[in-house]
Amino acid sequence: MEAQVRTLVDISGSKAAMTGRANLMLERAGWASQVFLRYDRDATMKIVDAVADAAFANAGRFAEMAVEETGFGVAAHKKLKNEMTSHALVDFYRDQDYVSPRIDEARKIVEIPRPAGVVFALAPSTNPIATLNFKTIMALMTRNAIVFSPHPAARKSCVEACRILEDAAVAAGAPDGVIQIIEDPTVPLIEEFMASPKTDVILATGGTAMVRAAYSSSNPAIGVGPGNAPVYVDSSADLDKAAKRIVASKSFDNSVLCTNESTLITLDEVDQRLRRALQQAGAHICSNDDVDRLRTYLFHDRGFNIEAIGRDATWIAGECGIKVPGKTKILVAPITQIGIEEPLSKEKLCPVLAYHVASSRSQALAQARALLRLTGAGHSAAIHANDPAVTLAYASAVESYRVVVNAPCSQGAAGFDTNLAPTFTIGTGFFGRSSIGENIGPHHLVHWTRLAHNTAADEVMGDYHGLRQQLDGPLQQAPSDGVPGLSMTPRTQQPAAAAIDAGMREELRRLIAEELRAALKT
Repeated sequence: MEAQVRTLVDISGSKAAMTGRANLMLERAGWASQVFLRYDRDATMKIVDAVADAAFANAGRFAEMAVEETGFGVAAHKKLKNEMTSHALVDFYRDQDYVSPRIDEARKIVEIPRPAGVVFALAPSTNPIATLNFKTIMALMTRNAIVFSPHPAARKSCVEACRILEDAAVAAGAPDGVIQIIEDPTVPLIEEFMASPKTDVILATGGTAMVRAAYSSSNPAIGVGPGNAPVYVDSSADLDKAAKRIVASKSFDNSVLCTNESTLITLDEVDQRLRRALQQAGAHICSNDDVDRLRTYLFHDRGFNIEAIGRDATWIAGECGIKVPGKTKILVAPITQIGIEEPLSKEKLCPVLAYHVASSRSQALAQARALLRLTGAGHSAAIHANDPAVTLAYASAVESYRVVVNAPCSQGAAGFDTNLAPTFTIGTGFFGRSSIGENIGPHHLVHWTRLAHNTAADEVMGDYHGLRQQLDGPLQQAPSDGVPGLSMTPRTQQPAAAAIDAGMREELRRLIAEELRAALKT
């Protein structure tokens, strides 16, 4: 797999050719986003529902395809994630209107939605289809066009899934070009898309280097940092429930979600009982020799061993020469310290859970804070406790914007076992050097122009009900060759206001077509 990724990343054309390719796709997406602006909420939601239907119907197929292509995770669990990012995601936001003007008569303010325009989105290899579904639906709910760059290791499954979503959207009335994907991503080509002035916002989900590149692109970016979630099990917790939830979370999709628990911290007074509860839930508690073998296998001079990502616990144990029962769900590795000297206290996207016993609650909270400062600041943390004072103290100590209480962290922080917003893009905020600290949702892809009227009692705001946003020009359809403006077939029957002079329109179309043709020849 490494060779496959390396080959895909190293392939690149000339600078001019890559610029031309990026311009072509982004111009087409830009035209589609301008057409999409004319759609009302009913037309928009018809498209969203059609895409959600297609994503749900193909959830199992693409789960299996992604596992086969990448070697990461569990197909049955990926199917669940793919389903959760279809109907369930749409239903969560269904009552939110990101299309119609908002009228606040009491404050004499009218808000007009302004979509970002063209969203450039990155999809990781660990959760490729769920991320594709999630970002596509977010973009469509807010009338944005989206261009995807799949991870090279998940290219085939992403390209095929994206085409199905695109076909569903267009069949439901979406403008051509509203969903696109780069079929042969390379690092230089991705950089062209990220730096292009035709890209309006970047949704970066992936490795630290790629997220930092997005923030350095000169374009607005919404990026996420790495996870490394501590989970603290307090003496006030129900230990059996805590153990079952932690094992279920850490084994879910073989722990490829960045919200999964990385290191369990507990107290000496409950240590032995918790170990027994973990074993009963399907964990193997490693001996000192087992821990040494795991440490050597998982971490080397170049960092984390990517061969272990998304593999199941028995496979990893076999590679390390550790004998475990065939039904083992996770490997628990007791460690005596947390910090840079102990690599097992870093993020591990596999079902290996570090286990540390603190001498007191205050030390446990300090160790959890240190874990996040090591890596994963701002991301996620979890606690199992039945004392509100303890949970509040823990949440106040850790530098995290999500603290999951008495629930699996993998699903809970992502909003699927809690009432947090469902997401596959986690904002890490100021702690994690990210622009947003909450779970990313469609509201992050639309801003609002506010008409603020004079507050004086003798100044009447006027009646804005029933009015639509006025947009010039007829609706246009981008043709299959990617050159917008050459087809004038209307997509809906909504009337357009103040048509552009015919001669000026023809000149604009000619200039745009010439520019794109010139880009194709370079």
